[in-house]
Amino acid sequence: MLEVLIGIFTFYTLLKIYISVMQIGYIAKKKYQEAVLLTPTKYVIAANYAIKKERMAIAQSFVEYLLFLFWVYKGFAWLQGLIGIDDTLINSLLFLLGFFAIEFFIHLPFEIYKTFVLDKSFHFSNMTPKLFILDLIKQIALFLLFGGAIFSLLIYVITNYENWWLWGFLIAFFFVVAINFLYPTLIAPIFNKFKPIEDEYLKEKIEAILKEVGLESNGVYTIDASKRDNRLNAYFGGFGKAKRVVLFDTLLQKLNNDEIIAVLGHELGHYSHKDILKNIALMGVFFFAIFYIVGHLPSSLFYELGVVENAGVKLALIIMIMPLLSFFFMPIISYFSRKNEYAADEFGAKIGGKENLIRALLKLVSENKAFPYSHPLYIFFYYSHPPIIKRLEALGYKEEEFSKDSVILGFLDDA
Repeated sequence: MLEVLIGIFTFYTLLKIYISVMQIGYIAKKKYQEAVLLTPTKYVIAANYAIKKERMAIAQSFVEYLLFLFWVYKGFAWLQGLIGIDDTLINSLLFLLGFFAIEFFIHLPFEIYKTFVLDKSFHFSNMTPKLFILDLIKQIALFLLFGGAIFSLLIYVITNYENWWLWGFLIAFFFVVAINFLYPTLIAPIFNKFKPIEDEYLKEKIEAILKEVGLESNGVYTIDASKRDNRLNAYFGGFGKAKRVVLFDTLLQKLNNDEIIAVLGHELGHYSHKDILKNIALMGVFFFAIFYIVGHLPSSLFYELGVVENAGVKLALIIMIMPLLSFFFMPIISYFSRKNEYAADEFGAKIGGKENLIRALLKLVSENKAFPYSHPLYIFFYYSHPPIIKRLEALGYKEEEFSKDSVILGFLDDA
C-alpha cells in the first residue's frame, strides 16, 4: 500500500512540474508578441513575474516531494518515537504539533522569498520585517487556539468512534464553513484596521444597491491593505446581518466610484446566484472524500510506516494527502466557478454598467500586473476565473480593441 501511495504522489508531483514547465514556455513565447490589455512595459513585467512565480512553484514541488518521502519512510516513525507518551490523546496532539511545526519551518523560506524578494522586486509587497513577524505570531496564535480546539475534538472522535471518518468530516466541514463566514468580522480585523468608508456618496450608493438586491449588511468598510500589498481587491462576506462590504484602500485609490460599484456588483452577483452555497456544497464533497479515503486505509499501511495507528498519524495523513486530492478535484470546482464568474460579470454589468466594469477589469489587470495569457492545461487545473480576455469578450469588448486600450491605459504605467 505504501508503494501505491508513493507512486500516486510521484505522479502528482511530476504532473505539477510538467504543467509549470509548459506554463513557463507558453508565457515566454507570448511575452515577445504584441502587448494586449497592458502597456508594452507592464506586459513584459507581468510575463516575467508569472515566469518567476512558476519557477518558485517548481522548487516548492521538489521540496514538498522530498518532505513527503521523509515522512513516509522515516519521519512519522521518528516523530512518534520521539514523543514517547503512552496517553493516546496527548501523544496524538503532540504528534500533530510536531508535524505542523516541521512543515511550517520547511515552507517558511518560500514565504519569505516570495514576500521580500519576488514581490518586492515587482513592487507588489510593502511588507516590513516587523509586520511580517507580527503576522506570523498572530497566525501561530490563531492556529494554536482554533487548531488546538478542532484537532483535540477530532482526536477524541477518531479515538472513540468506529465511524470516526464520518463524524470527523462533519466536524471539520462545519469548522471550515464557520471560519469562512466569520472571517470578515472575527479574524480579518486582527490583521487589518477596518474603518467605515468616508465617501458618503459611494457609501449611500452601495447601500442602495444592497437594498435593491435584497442583501443585508452591517456596513461598508475600507481596510489598510496597502501596508502589505499594492494589489487591488474587494469582497463581500460574513454571515447573516454581520455581512460587510470590504474595499481595499488600494482599490479606492485606483478606481473611480462607478468602477467600484461595477466591481462590487460582480461580487453581489455571486450572492444573488447562490454561488457561495454551491461552492460550500462542492467543498463538502471534497472533505467527505478525503475523510472517507483516510478512514478506509488498511492497517498494513501504518505497519509499513512503522507507526502505531492512532489519531495523530491519521490526521497528519489527511493533511498530507489533502493537496494531492485537491489538485485533481479542483478542476471540477473550477469548471463551475468559471461559469459562475461569467454570470457574476453579467450581474455586475447590470448593476454598475458594462463600460464601467470593463474599465475596472482593465485597471485591475494593469495594477495587479496580471499576464493575460496562460497555457490551456494551466487554466484547466488552476483557474477558478475565466481568462481575463474571455471575460472581456463576454462583456462585448472586441479583441481588436485590446492594443488600443493598452495605449489608453498608458497613464497607469508607473513601472
